[in-house]
Amino acid sequence: MQRLIWFLSCFLVPGAAGATRQADIVVYGCTSGAITTAIQARRMDKSAILVCPEKHLGGLTAGGLGWTDTGNKAVIGGLAREFYHRVWLHYQKPQAWKWQNQEEYGNRGQGTAAIDGAMRTMWIFEPHVAEKVYEEWVKEYQIPVYRNSWLDRKGGVRKEGSRIAAIRMLNGDAYRAKVFVDATYEGDLLAAAGVSYHVGRESKATYGEDWNGVQTGVLHHRHHFGVLRTPLSPYVVPGDPASGVLPRISTAPPGNYGDGDHKVQAYCFRVCLTKVEANRTPFPKPPGYDPRQYELLLRIFGAGWRETFHKFDPIPNAKTDTNNHGPFSTDNIGMNYDYPEADYHRRQEIINEHVQYQQGWFYFIANDPRVPAEVRTEMAKWGLAKDEFTDNRNWPHQIYVREARRMIGRYIMTEHELLQRRSVPEPVGMGSYTIDSHNVQRYITPEGYVQNEGDIGVPTKGPYQIAYGSLTPKKDQAENLLAPVCVSSSHIAFGSIRMEPVFMVLGQSAATAAALAIDSNIPVQDVPYARLRERLLKDGQVLEHPSPAP
Repeated sequence: MQRLIWFLSCFLVPGAAGATRQADIVVYGCTSGAITTAIQARRMDKSAILVCPEKHLGGLTAGGLGWTDTGNKAVIGGLAREFYHRVWLHYQKPQAWKWQNQEEYGNRGQGTAAIDGAMRTMWIFEPHVAEKVYEEWVKEYQIPVYRNSWLDRKGGVRKEGSRIAAIRMLNGDAYRAKVFVDATYEGDLLAAAGVSYHVGRESKATYGEDWNGVQTGVLHHRHHFGVLRTPLSPYVVPGDPASGVLPRISTAPPGNYGDGDHKVQAYCFRVCLTKVEANRTPFPKPPGYDPRQYELLLRIFGAGWRETFHKFDPIPNAKTDTNNHGPFSTDNIGMNYDYPEADYHRRQEIINEHVQYQQGWFYFIANDPRVPAEVRTEMAKWGLAKDEFTDNRNWPHQIYVREARRMIGRYIMTEHELLQRRSVPEPVGMGSYTIDSHNVQRYITPEGYVQNEGDIGVPTKGPYQIAYGSLTPKKDQAENLLAPVCVSSSHIAFGSIRMEPVFMVLGQSAATAAALAIDSNIPVQDVPYARLRERLLKDGQVLEHPSPAP
């Protein structure tokens, strides 16, 4: 399946001789933020190279997350806004509408002229359209892209003092640059370069936050067992601990309220589904399928829950961006804790297990006779869209890494900045989405019932600024590295910052700072903010909230 790492190991030998390439700015990663980084570098007359562990461009934006988490669209500017404009242009072509009438779809996902002015936008789109836009964009700027290139994380970063001189891939290829940008979801380059980072949740006390750490008893959204009419037993024989615990429920204590841990919020795939028969393939029965893994879901249905299809969000051409919803859904809770720091082989095992779980979840609901007939019959009408992810059996090529490493940089964004309890120094972009963490664990309460923990949804008080210092490491650790994706932030602050439009915004800002650092031959930490701000505003970035939320 995705990333074929087990196959790469057959011929990639750390330290093997390979080609050496050089550019002003080398971007490691091919996420949405990586692409805007490279494009902005070219717009500032700097050479740029994209070095990608991935085969496909665009990360989650092209990997199924077509129902964009925007927050206040007015603060999405610059290249990020241009991306959504290019998506809009695509959908103005009659040939873009194969499986659905454009008039039937209507204006869903489009900005209005009053908001967008001359640059009309479309915020909801098909995965292959996003990838097409990115591919064309990169080609337009003649940016070299080296795919399936995996950083040698053990010895592939060569430093001269606090500067990164070169990075080497497992295939032996090396890349030299004046400035490097880690634009991966995992933060592999920054970690290999010796930059400080954090994995998991800090305690409430670490930064004086209300919403960090273990959040037992906090039940936001509807992704917990409190939405049911009656509490559910976690045991094979209800009420009998001696009978054993059902699958996918942890028997470990959840931890004390407010304490930190090393657990990360759940991952899933944002799957693209359709009911259009000519474009639908039935849900596959995954290898190793075990219906016992979904016994808890049967109890949820038995308790009357019927919200299975509430996050089948519609995107063009009669498809969906399908997201997690409810107490036992597509989020694979508790199965990803070691992913951020795992080696490539272990990460692939985790990804494979997530594929098996989520494909099994769809197959179980559509086929198991114990599922309520009205739910089973409806699920059987759906299937994977045949014209999406065509080289991966219609399954997304990118798992939703909602959170992995987070850099500990010059400035740490926390809930205090997002909730506007204190001002932000040297802003280089804005966010506005709800502070959002998915569930972290599923556990047994002291009363003997099953419950989820970690799902948080706290609205910000309007758009907030993001500090330049959160993109830069401490100078003594790496003076020519920027990180616009694994930004320096607490777990709970990252819950809002982690949205794809924000990554594109921060990628553009990182490239702007990198170019200015190169021009003056100074560390990225020493870029004069006045010059940085002037250029960001010139290029359409939004650094203050200019208008009421649309």
